[in-house]
Formats: sequence, C-alpha cells, structure tokens
Amino acid sequence: MKVLLAGGGTAGHTSPMLATADALRRLDPECEITCLGTPRGLETTVVPAAGYPLELVPPVPLPRRISGELVRVPAHLRHAVKATYAVLDKVRPDVVVGYGGYVCVPAYLAARRRGIPVVVHEGNAKPGLANRVGARLAARVATSFPDTRLPHASYVGLPIRRMISTLDRAALRAEARAFFGLERDRPTLVVTGGSQGARRLNDAVIGAAGALAQAGVQVLHVVGPKNDVAAPEPLPDTPPTPYLVVNYVDRMDYALAAADLMVCRAGANSVTEAAAVGVPAVFVPLPIGNGEQRVNAQPVVEAGGALLVEDAELTPAWVAEHVTALATDPDALARMSAVASTVIHRDADERLARIIVEVAGR
Repeated sequence: MKVLLAGGGTAGHTSPMLATADALRRLDPECEITCLGTPRGLETTVVPAAGYPLELVPPVPLPRRISGELVRVPAHLRHAVKATYAVLDKVRPDVVVGYGGYVCVPAYLAARRRGIPVVVHEGNAKPGLANRVGARLAARVATSFPDTRLPHASYVGLPIRRMISTLDRAALRAEARAFFGLERDRPTLVVTGGSQGARRLNDAVIGAAGALAQAGVQVLHVVGPKNDVAAPEPLPDTPPTPYLVVNYVDRMDYALAAADLMVCRAGANSVTEAAAVGVPAVFVPLPIGNGEQRVNAQPVVEAGGALLVEDAELTPAWVAEHVTALATDPDALARMSAVASTVIHRDADERLARIIVEVAGR
C-alpha cells in the first residue's frame, strides 16, 4: 500500500499527520508513506526528522477577504496542481490523505482528476476552507471533534503522538518533575502558548507570580522559542518557590505528567493532548481567526474538565484569584481530570489509519 499524506504549515497539521503515519506503519510495516507539503511550513523540518520522505509543491494561500491576492489564486492553483501531478506520478499512491493547509486544495483536486481516492481529516471543530473543499471530493471524512459540520463526516478524534496517548501521568509524575528541576510534591502549574508562545499568557501569569508563590504553586512556563522572557524575581517575605521559564519543551509528555493544572491556548492539539491524559486546563482561545479555538474547547469545558477565559480577561489579577485557587484545590482538580479524560479519544491515530487502509483497498 502506498499513501500520500498532505498537510503542513503548523503543528496543527503536521502533528496529526505524523501520528497517522506511525499508526499506518504499525498496521502495515510494508506501507510506503510519503508526505506532501510546501517550502514555507513546519513540515520541512519535522517530517524529515520523523524519518518520512517529503515532497514539496507551491503553496496556494486562500484569502478570507476580497483583495488583490484573491485574483491571483486561480494561477497559483493551476501551478500547484501541475506540481502535484508530478508528485502523484512519482509516488503512485493508492490514497491521498489531507489534513488542511495551503497544500491540500491542489492535492485534493489533483487526486480527484487522477481517480485516486481522498480521505480528509479536519483537526479543528470549525473546518477550514481547504477541507470544506476536500470534503466534497472525499471518499471518507474524519473529524477531531464530534459536532464538526462537514459532509458525511465521522468523529474519530485528533491523532496524537503515542508518547502522549499512552501516557500514565501518575506513574511518570516524579520523573517528569525531576527532569525539569521542579519539586516533587508541590502543586504544579504548566503554562504554554503553543508552538510560538503567547504574549497575553506570558504577561498574565508572570504578573501573578507573587500570588502563585504565596500559595506554594510552582510553575513551568513555556514562553515560546522567539520570546525573551525572564523568570520573575522572588518577592520579599515570599517562600522560595520554583518558577522555571523555558523557550521550548521537546518532552511534552513530561510537561503533561508534571502538571496539576495547565494554562494554554485552545488549539486542537492543546485541547486534545490535555484532555486525553486528564490534565485540567484553563483554555484561553486565540482572539483572531474564525473562532475555532473557542469551539475546540467547548466539549471539554461543557463536560466540566476545563475552564475557558477570554483573551482580554486573562489578567494578572484573574490568574492570581482563579488559577491560584484551582491549583491548590486537589479535589476540584481530581474531578476535572476524571471528566476530561472521558471526552477525547486517545486512539484516533489508529481509527484514522484503519479508515485509510479501508479506502486504499477499495
């Protein structure tokens, strides 16, 4: 079986793509997998690092508003579809799988014209334009969240890395805290703004560092690779409490195991990984885009496994009052953890892989 996986740009597309690739290999070790991306995206580094071949085609940005760029879309699309034909002729896949992003529209169109079946996976609760197009051409459509509106869609969940989906937080907690240099038995808050960080989260939590320290809450704060943020100075007459600032974490399994509570954005990966392993969270949806982050968080929030606070409302005062109280309430955290872990599928990678194998075999 030969499979072409199309997706890229951000971790929201590349992470589930690579998780699916690994699941396909577990199902069929002889499966030949090639990834399709553009020269602009994260895929140019993470796909080769994961050991999969990568083919590149020109990106086709799809403007959300009428502009001069919109007029140039047809020419960009023809050029990208032609380049994708060349990849299809080289790889000769039995199925093309798309995860969204600039690379997917030419992949869907080229596959349809060559008679190759298409599977679409939509990562967000509100589908993007590329996958709204792809869903109309696809043999199967899979979604990460239960109420995503796409034609003939099946809810399978978001494929996540095995190091996360198989995580036993309690068993790994002591090792994870030691890895980061945190104390073993303190309430622990983990803060992350996603792959690039988030200034609002950084400012609000650092501004509440004194209140967190007074309450005995230690913090692992992932500020983002491009953000130059220093750990706050300890306040006078405040007990010494670890506050660790790092730019990036490549062992997210350790970060999740170390956490009693997370403050994070509500991208599909963040929501899925936290909920799947039962980490209570405060989700702060990104205030731009089409509102997909708020919708991503809703199933977990409505079930009682997380809180949601608007970006503009996340201030140092809010963190000092609400996050400190929750981080030091083990009973509330235990209830939230138990609920969160029932909302999200942990085995979406295998569910999606079986769909792909079924479509390829038709």
